[in-house]
Order: sequence, then C-alpha cells, then structure tokens
Amino acid sequence: MAHLLLQSVWLIPCYSLLGAALSALWFPGITRRTGPRPAGYVNAIMTFLSFVHAAIALTATWNQPARQILIPWLQVAGLDLTIPIEISSLTVGVIVVVTGLNLLAQIFAIGYMEMDWGWGRLYSLMAVFEAGMTALALCNSLFFSYIILEILTLGTYLIVGIWFNQSLVVTGARDAFLTKRIGDLFLLMGVIALLPITGTWNFSELAEWAKTAEVDQGVITLIGLALIAGPMGKCAQFPLHLWLDEAMEGPVPASILRNSVVVATGAWVLVKLEPVLSLSPVVLSTMMVIGSISAIGGSLIALAQIDIKRAFSYLVTAYMGIVFIAISAQQTEAALLIVLTHALSMALMMMSSGAVVWNSITQDVTQLGGLWARRPVSGLALVVATLGLIALPPFGSFWSMLKLADGLQESGHPWLVGVLLIVNALTAFGLTRVFSLVFGGKPKQMSERSPEVHWPMALPMIILSAFTLHLPLILQALSLLPDWASLNKDMALLLTWSSLFGCGLSAAIYLGNYIQKPVQFPIKALQDLVAYDFYTPKLYRNTVVLGVAIISQLTSWIDKYLVDGVVNLFGLATLFSGQSLKYSTSGQSQFYALTILIGVTVLGVFLCWSSLSHMVLVMTASLSHQQFLG
Repeated sequence: MAHLLLQSVWLIPCYSLLGAALSALWFPGITRRTGPRPAGYVNAIMTFLSFVHAAIALTATWNQPARQILIPWLQVAGLDLTIPIEISSLTVGVIVVVTGLNLLAQIFAIGYMEMDWGWGRLYSLMAVFEAGMTALALCNSLFFSYIILEILTLGTYLIVGIWFNQSLVVTGARDAFLTKRIGDLFLLMGVIALLPITGTWNFSELAEWAKTAEVDQGVITLIGLALIAGPMGKCAQFPLHLWLDEAMEGPVPASILRNSVVVATGAWVLVKLEPVLSLSPVVLSTMMVIGSISAIGGSLIALAQIDIKRAFSYLVTAYMGIVFIAISAQQTEAALLIVLTHALSMALMMMSSGAVVWNSITQDVTQLGGLWARRPVSGLALVVATLGLIALPPFGSFWSMLKLADGLQESGHPWLVGVLLIVNALTAFGLTRVFSLVFGGKPKQMSERSPEVHWPMALPMIILSAFTLHLPLILQALSLLPDWASLNKDMALLLTWSSLFGCGLSAAIYLGNYIQKPVQFPIKALQDLVAYDFYTPKLYRNTVVLGVAIISQLTSWIDKYLVDGVVNLFGLATLFSGQSLKYSTSGQSQFYALTILIGVTVLGVFLCWSSLSHMVLVMTASLSHQQFLG
C-alpha cells in the first residue's frame, strides 16, 4: 500500500485542484439554497486525503535514495520542456508539512469565517496555494518552479483581496502583487539567461554542472543577482518586504498559510539553486547583507507595532532573513530546519492572534489586556509558539539556530553569530511584549468581555501546540538532532541567555510597574524610524513611485501634444481644405478644365524648375554678352 502511494505521490497536487474546481460550483444560485459551508468541507476533505497520502508515502521513502519521474510536455526547435519530478524523503516531508498546516488552517477557517459568505473563494484559493506548494516541492525544474511561483503570486493577490469591498484590502492586494512582480521580473531574466550557459533547467543537473563549471565571474554574478531577486520578494526581504505587512488586511486563515509556508517558497528555490549561486562570491555576500539587514530590521520594526498581526508579520521577514544568511553561508540543512521550525511556530502564532482578533473587535495590543484568565487556549498557544520560535532549549528552534550558529562559526563568519544572537534576543523581547500587552495586566474596555473561541478554532491550536512541543522528539527519532557529546555548549549557552535576556527584560518592562506606560524609546527619532518601517514607504514614494509618475506624465504629454497633435494637425488641414473646396466648386465643366490646366501647369513648372532656371541663366548671360559687344 505504502509503495503504491509512493509511486503516485505526484498526483497529490491534483487533490487540491479537484477541491478548488468543486468549490467553483458553489456560485450564488447554489449558495442561496445550501449556504457556503459545503465548499469549505469539500476542500477540507481533499486536503485531508492529500495529507494521508503524503504521510503514508513518507514512511516508504524514508532513508531511500531519491528517484525521478519525467513527464514529457513540449519539445520544439531544440527546446525540451520535460517536467522532472523528484520523489525523496525531503520533498514528501515538505508535502506533509504543507498539507498538514493547510488542513489545520481550513479547520480554523470554519470557525473564523462562520458568518462570512466567501467560503467558496477562500477555500478554493487556499487549495490553489496547496497545489502550487506541493507541486513546487516535487518539481525539479527551475523553469516550471518559476511558473508555479507566478501562480502563487496571482493567488496572493486574489486571496488578500477577497474582501474587495474594502479599500485597504484592495490596496494591500495590489501592492502585494506589484511588489512581488518587481522581483519576479528579474528572476525571469536570470532563468532565461541561465539556460544558454548550462544547457538545462533541471536542479540536479545544475548542481552537477556547478561542480566543474568555468564561467565568467561578471556573467554569473549578474545571473545570480537576478536569481535571488525573485526569492527576495517571496520571502519579504528588504526592500521588497512591504507587501507582507499590507497583506495582513486579508483573512487570518489565509495569513496562517502565507506567513508559515508560502513565504518559504522563495527559500526553497534558493536552496535548490545554492550550487549555482555559490559560483559567485559577490552573490553570496549580497545575500548575506540582505539577510542581515532583513533579520535585524524586521525584528526591530516588530517592537514598535501596535497591530498584533503586523507585529508577527515583521518577524517573518526577520526569520526569512536568517534563512538567507544560512544559504549564503552554504548551510542548507540548517536553512531547511529553520524553515520547518518557523513554519510550525508562526502558524500557531497567527492562529493565536486570529483568535484574539475574532471576538475582541480590535487588533490594537494597547487596547487589550488581562485575557489570560478568559482565553487560556489562545494564551497557551502564543506561549508555545514563542517557545518554539526563539532559541530556548529543548524546543525546536533552539536546535536549528544552534546548527546554524555552529556552521557560521566553522565557516569563518563569527560576526553573523552576533547577528543571530541579536535577532533572537529582539524576537524574544517582541513576543514577550505582545503577550504581556494582550494577556497580562488588567482587563481593559475592549477585553472585559472576551470569551474563549469555539472548538473549530481551538482544536487546530491545540493540535499544533502539541506538535510544536513534541517536534524535538520527532527530530530526535529521525536522527536530525546532534547528540549531547558533540554539542557546542558555549554556543548553546549564548543562544539560551539571549532568549532569557529578551524575555526577562520585556516582562520586567511590560508586566512591572517600573516604567511608565505606554513605553517609548528614549530617542523619539529612533522610535519614529522603527515605527515607520525605516521610512521605506516614504522612500518608495520619493523614488520608484515618483519616477513612474514623472515618466507617466512625460509620456502623457508626448502622446497628447506630439502624437495626437500631429494627427489633429492633418485632420484640421483636411477639414479646412474640404471646407474651402466646398465654396470654390461651381459645377461647370470649363471651370474644372481650367483648374486642371492650372494644376498641370504648376506641376510642370515645379518639375522643370531646374531646367527653366538654367535656361534663364543662359539667356541672361547671352544678353549681357551681346550688350558688351554692342
């Protein structure tokens, strides 16, 4: 049974596509009779089948060599577009994580979208995301991976703008789409430019080619920079990070999936391309700088956010920045482990924030407080998510951070270990701050009557909390954790103390009465810098947006006064000449003959003008000569 499911694992994306197609049947006419819920149930069932299929197949592929399946698609003019599919324990494990989190997000949506009539759109788009990510995990081609990423970009636009009657939602969807398109455009250039050099888009063949490749450093650097531009947008890295913040205007169930695994699609492509990117030290250094800026910047900006969803979204940018650092240091195993621990913790964190927002009306953390006694499940979920995200033993993120720190130290990048410790401390501080403001202290007006959520929202949080707590045991059973004898105890202590320092300092500030509330930075300019996202939106308005506006205005002026002006001039000339001919036409044949004669005469004079001029000059010279002789 397991072997049969392993052979057909490439069919898993079809489950969710079938669910999305069935959801489309719930158009308004049927929805009025049955309600919107059946569309959600159909998709949840198909996602459950995908999860079971992948989970059983994972047991059959564990510790087995990877195998490839080739699906012919198009062969023309020497271009072979065959779809290569890689089936391994890694790719099937990714599918298990994606389908499992999507299933929990869909169950959560049953409660969160209880009174919403947009079930068909939401669930079908979540199914499209699932199909795209599972296909991306199996796909072993850069070209088809790019196509899948483009489909996911379109899905982001549609699912963020699902409440299209709200202006902020429409703006957020538009900005998310356009920001990603910037990186996708450069990624397409890199994908096209890579084929003539390597002769293939297959990730496995690219890795083999990179081992012995001798290429011009300038060319491979430009191609590498183009290839990382797309994942920068997908992973919300500076300066292409604003879309993730604005995407928070969409429904929380979509944010659960987007902030946990959708953002990691760019990191997945980077891991696959790491052998090619490592050919250029400039590309690796660029990734290192971008990741460091995003990691520190994202964790700092999160400290100044008062919207609970945005406070968590900037941490996504920070942790994807850490993944960029890991890939640039060629620590791909640590990068994948960080992606796993981050996905589980961030999904649980978004569930907790959605539970708070669902029946507390407001998302402003400064207006909440004292929810611990009323919301134990939501509070415990946030605590578990925090423990799973920061480097605190024995939880999952501690082991992934420790593996990365060891790799950075051994590879000669000790300053990146400092970046890792700073980001970890800032993350611990920021998450404790949110917990203290929302669940600590005394109840406020917005939180005095805020009961716990009902079971469709509580059940996924409980299941994911249990899985997050047991993740180290699962990793240990799979032999993915180091043994205590080879553990770098100094690095482990540094990571642990950075987590304890961030949590303790934040708890002392926000739970104690030592500092006046609301807490502000000592320097107002620094607080404004962080609160306003390092003025990145203003920078966009004064550079990219202003440049596009000037070019648009210049193009409009040229089109209006030059292109249209010339056309209008010919039109006016034709109209004027026609009006003039109207008054000069008598209908007499002799007048027409005279007009033709005059025209022919004028044309003849024009054509013979040079000859006539020469004759006049000759005659003038002859007369002058005769007068001289006379």
